[in-house]
Amino acid sequence: MTTKLKTDGKRRITSALILFGLLLGANFGFVCRALAAMPTVTLGKGNVVKLEVAASQQEIQRGLMFRTTLPEDCGMVFLFHPARGVNFWMYHTLIPLDMCFVRDGKIIKICHDVPPCRSENKEDCPLYPSGGEIVVSEVIELKAGYAKKHGVKEGDAVMFSIPGQ
Repeated sequence: MTTKLKTDGKRRITSALILFGLLLGANFGFVCRALAAMPTVTLGKGNVVKLEVAASQQEIQRGLMFRTTLPEDCGMVFLFHPARGVNFWMYHTLIPLDMCFVRDGKIIKICHDVPPCRSENKEDCPLYPSGGEIVVSEVIELKAGYAKKHGVKEGDAVMFSIPGQ
């Protein structure tokens, strides 16, 4: 009886820790691999990427901070509805990224291979795109090098899909 209780308790704790790690995007394997019915985006000529969605102010501020990996076929979309002027930084972002700035269903700007900002002072982190804010409805962050590797370029169409709709 004691062994069964200990085993059941360990299983519950292990399951809870795995779920907690997945929800936080920790290194249990990026969240997008854990969720089957995720939104996707088709970029350019048929490049499909699974997306996490950042819609609330808190989600937008956190973004991909503290992530140590990002699979090739996964990314994050930041929603700005209605469209507004934005720029992004890499404060506490540990991996390099490609940033695709989107308006009216088209990529209007790509920042390629954006490096992490190593400063503990967020004011020291550069802003992207440089030169001021850009008016967008979405920003898609991808693994660095994705856009060049897959031929994604400014002017390409962007089509979002939600499974089951």
